[in-house]
Amino acid sequence: MTSLIQTEQRNHLQKFRTSLEEVLPLQKESTVLQGYDIYPTYQIPHGQIHVGFSGLAEWIAEKNSNVILEGYVGVNWQNFISSLDEVFQKLEIEVCWKNINDAIKPEEEIERLIEPFIGKGDPVFGKIFEGEIKDFYEEEKIKQIKPHKNKITILYGCGSALAKWDVPVIYVEVPKNEIQFRSRSKTICNLGATSPIPSQEQYKRFFFIDWQVLNRHKKALLPKIDVLVDEQRMFDITWMTGNDFRKSLKEMGRNTFRVRPWFSPGVWGGDWMMNRIQGLNQDEVNYAWSFEMIVPENGIVLESSQYLLEFSFDFLMFASNEAILGSAAGKFGDEFPIRFDFLDTFNGGNLSIQCHPTNTYIKKHFGENFTQDETYYILDADKDAIVYLGFQEDIDKDKFKAVLEESFRTNKVVEVEKFVQTFPAKKHDLFLIPNGTVHCSGINNLVLEISATPYIYTFKMYDWLRLDLNNKPRPLNIERAFENLNFDRKGEKVKQELISEQVEISRGEDWKLIALSTHQEHFYAVHRYEFSSSVNVQTENQCHILSLVEGTSILVTCGNRKQVVRYAETFAIPAAAGNYTLENMGEEPVKVLKVFVKEDLYV
Repeated sequence: MTSLIQTEQRNHLQKFRTSLEEVLPLQKESTVLQGYDIYPTYQIPHGQIHVGFSGLAEWIAEKNSNVILEGYVGVNWQNFISSLDEVFQKLEIEVCWKNINDAIKPEEEIERLIEPFIGKGDPVFGKIFEGEIKDFYEEEKIKQIKPHKNKITILYGCGSALAKWDVPVIYVEVPKNEIQFRSRSKTICNLGATSPIPSQEQYKRFFFIDWQVLNRHKKALLPKIDVLVDEQRMFDITWMTGNDFRKSLKEMGRNTFRVRPWFSPGVWGGDWMMNRIQGLNQDEVNYAWSFEMIVPENGIVLESSQYLLEFSFDFLMFASNEAILGSAAGKFGDEFPIRFDFLDTFNGGNLSIQCHPTNTYIKKHFGENFTQDETYYILDADKDAIVYLGFQEDIDKDKFKAVLEESFRTNKVVEVEKFVQTFPAKKHDLFLIPNGTVHCSGINNLVLEISATPYIYTFKMYDWLRLDLNNKPRPLNIERAFENLNFDRKGEKVKQELISEQVEISRGEDWKLIALSTHQEHFYAVHRYEFSSSVNVQTENQCHILSLVEGTSILVTCGNRKQVVRYAETFAIPAAAGNYTLENMGEEPVKVLKVFVKEDLYV
């Protein structure tokens, strides 16, 4: 009978989300991994993660109090409250449920509120919303929502804490990847919307509107949360007390950790990750991206007694940004400045010909604090792999634009190499892509993309006449690109300024440290440790983001933690850790890439 119920629940969950990727498992398998771990966890003491609605309902019953049930956009509130109420009925506890949406402003008024930020007519870009969650609700109507005099009253929904009841607060999380899987199924709505919209439009509104206000709200609520819930499995929730959660965040601010990566197909995607990373669904068409460490998208998974609970990386930054970032916290606050992701084109296709906005442009048009300065570190490459980077010496700006626009109108092939240079790509090369630089990865690369954190601001000029995975045209941004392209990055200047020089800067008995030069526009530095046995590293009050780029595995010792890191895995060392040790666990020498904010940023 239990098996039948579980099957029905699994089927219901799959109807609520569109993805071939499995939801995060309830428990971590105890099998020994031979390679990359797609479910990395941070261990916390036994018994701190609880499972199921029964225990949560009993926790509420023991409090014998009204409750605020807060949460993030994308939560299936109907399933959540019905599952919780079912337990209350078994406990013979009558609960009065109230929905904060009874106080939400009319949808037309919300549309007017967000209109300047939604990017009307632009399929991809909007502008960071500057308001707060309270702007979506009518204050007088919130005041009219009162608890029942004789029943436990639970006020639920995004923004329910605006009622300012002096009662326990339960916060319900759902990861960003699950939000997007649910969006594709048209089973969730944007904040203040009454019906779903197409997933691409919905993501834009999530990114520029909903996530902005809900993150500000989440930050304010963090000290007040009594229970944190991971809702992504819907029927198999996990939860922990707010005190235990905050203690975990504080400890994590001084110890090594990995975030949970997530993988996504794309029109140019390849098969390197599919063939080499255990646990990925082999029925997927390809894997184009792995989000290795992108704060606005990734979660972190806690593990206690083998049970798993995922929370957003944002929470860690809200709680421990100074411990995490050290001297960089003064500039970046609780924005994590650096991101890592994989771009896989092995047996796939070229990326689009593209560029990224200047600092001035991204602030003015999109409201971001800093721009998308990138580098391509070649983690692996076939013998024919190339990178498109910078213009040919004889570039004619007007002719290039005319050719691109004609291609867009007539579907005519562009001879890209007439305008853009190509360079052979070899394992461990680093290509520098400051804002305004024309570029793309060619076929048969596995790129570890190292960048400033902004990650959606790609202005595509030419996409090889491809349709997307849904057989629809991919949007191009030719006009925006030409407002940002740097046409001085051409000819020999590209070789001199945009292909990194790699220089040994220190060494020990069996280790050396290589500095990979970056462009003056990059606010981060890239180093690589190469060693046979071990190396001890000082953080010097900077957060280090690292990846094992050659070798089988290393043991990372940091604070009171030891963690095995395998080939191609990304991990972080907070500034407050002070120092850490990397120990080779294999027979062959290893290489570990290290990225951190440049000290001269503060001079």
